[in-house]
Amino acid sequence: MYKPGGTIFQLLKGVEEHQYILPAIQREFVWGPDQICQLFDSLLQGYPFGTFLFWKIEPEQQSQYQFYDFVRHFHQRDQYHCELIEELPNKALTAVLDGQQRMTALNIGLRGSYAWRISGKWWTNDSAFPVRHLYLNLLGTPDPETGSQYQFEFLTEDQLAKSPSNQYWFKVPRAFDEDRDDLTDELDDIGDKDQRARARATLRELLKIIHDKDVVSYYEETNQDLERVLNIFIRMNSGGTALSYSDLLLSIAVAQWHTLDARQEIHSVVDEMNAEGDGFSFSKDLVLKAGLMLSDIGSVGFKVENFNKANMATLEANWHRIRNSLMLAVRLLASFGFNGQNLRADSAILPIAYYLHIRTLDEKYLSRSEHAADRERLRRWFVRSLLKASGIWGSGLDTLLTELRDVLKNHGATRFPVIEIEAAMARKGKSLVFTEDEIEELCELPYGGKTTFALLSVLFPGFDFSQHFHVDHIFPKGRFTRARLLKEGFAESELESLIEQSNCLPNLQLLVGTINNEKRQKMPAEWYRAQWPDDLSRKQYLENQAIQNLPEVLSGFPSFYESRKATLKARIKSVLEQNNE
Repeated sequence: MYKPGGTIFQLLKGVEEHQYILPAIQREFVWGPDQICQLFDSLLQGYPFGTFLFWKIEPEQQSQYQFYDFVRHFHQRDQYHCELIEELPNKALTAVLDGQQRMTALNIGLRGSYAWRISGKWWTNDSAFPVRHLYLNLLGTPDPETGSQYQFEFLTEDQLAKSPSNQYWFKVPRAFDEDRDDLTDELDDIGDKDQRARARATLRELLKIIHDKDVVSYYEETNQDLERVLNIFIRMNSGGTALSYSDLLLSIAVAQWHTLDARQEIHSVVDEMNAEGDGFSFSKDLVLKAGLMLSDIGSVGFKVENFNKANMATLEANWHRIRNSLMLAVRLLASFGFNGQNLRADSAILPIAYYLHIRTLDEKYLSRSEHAADRERLRRWFVRSLLKASGIWGSGLDTLLTELRDVLKNHGATRFPVIEIEAAMARKGKSLVFTEDEIEELCELPYGGKTTFALLSVLFPGFDFSQHFHVDHIFPKGRFTRARLLKEGFAESELESLIEQSNCLPNLQLLVGTINNEKRQKMPAEWYRAQWPDDLSRKQYLENQAIQNLPEVLSGFPSFYESRKATLKARIKSVLEQNNE
């Protein structure tokens, strides 16, 4: 239900007395001086002012978060941020969820000033930013081009002094707190009778709109649940720049860090993570969640209670270690051969980062021999979690991460605790036991699939993934055109199946990128002979790749496919049943 909110004067008195405040989720003031002038012109013309959305905050809620004052004296270089309110009055206050720009525009026009840079002057030059106040030309005439009926402008003292004699500029902030009769009496000596009448009428209209007319209306939310308030805020602002729930929570974090700039730190680490190896595509949401997880805050969910002052202070204090652990986790995944193209679930990195964090491990973990067994244990668990068809890292993620954090905290002091982790996952309905149907599906994973590289990496261990391995077709894809297959003697009815099989796991292998580029369209038997001229070495390599018979011609592909599929299926079962403990 919308309520009458009184006059503009009463509204701005509330701003002055910190009755109206800004929550941390609000952005900076972005209106230019022309928009402020248009707002005042619209008010004097009697246009609708718009409705505000207010949130009534009880005193006990105020201490959990930080709130800001409205901008009064805007300076484009030196004073464009909303200032933190250090001490709030001990009473229920009103946070503005919708209407910040309008209220700030009124505050600047009626109580403050606006300083912007003069074109052509250096940014470092103080004189490039002269202070301007809002003025109204009481003798101004309508502008048919813009539709303005009143002439409002922000002027410097120098501009005011040089104004033409047929203009009478009234300083608008005087209308806020000076005596009305005194203001109108000042007009007795200007111009002729008609000009005085016009000036008085314009000034009276300005005074009336500020002090007499109840132009303010609002909707007040009284629920103290900030999550509900954030969702209202998102809906109210959906017409502008897209907002997400995590954007607003990040804004709360930003507001409550004192030494570091949370937004800059989080965006910076996202960029660094994504630049590792062959490139990743991690998001700020993931980094924000990592901050909660690695700081042992709450349930790692994007819940408002997790973003209170105490928790954000903990996050800031731990940030540098958190950042280092995240970067180490990304480098570990890159050493396993993962990147943004083949990492099925970004969230899977979070338990790894937490494990590295609690053990305070460093770069030595990536290469030292004493960590080799632990790295392999971790890698196999990680890959198995990515391969699970039902999706380990989907629904119920926050609950799972919280559970895994507890397991790692209790059992991860000296090794990655695979058995304990998998038991906890099973309790949450996230078992890593694979059914026969799931194994059958894995046997025919497609080329380009998000999990194909992951499966090949555990089926064929021992590769140095720093060499940028590609998933490669054993029998070249280019050989499987309808024309070529018909020429090889295959029946029309076989073509669709053969083309599909050419892109599935039994015809795929891992190959160093530079070698793969040389291979091109050569038949595999010919190419392997050229690569490994020694018969014994070639045979050993092919057996390692689960290739037991390699036909010279394409007509032998169906038997090759079925034979290798059977071999891979046995390997898959063996690998997935191991937890490497």
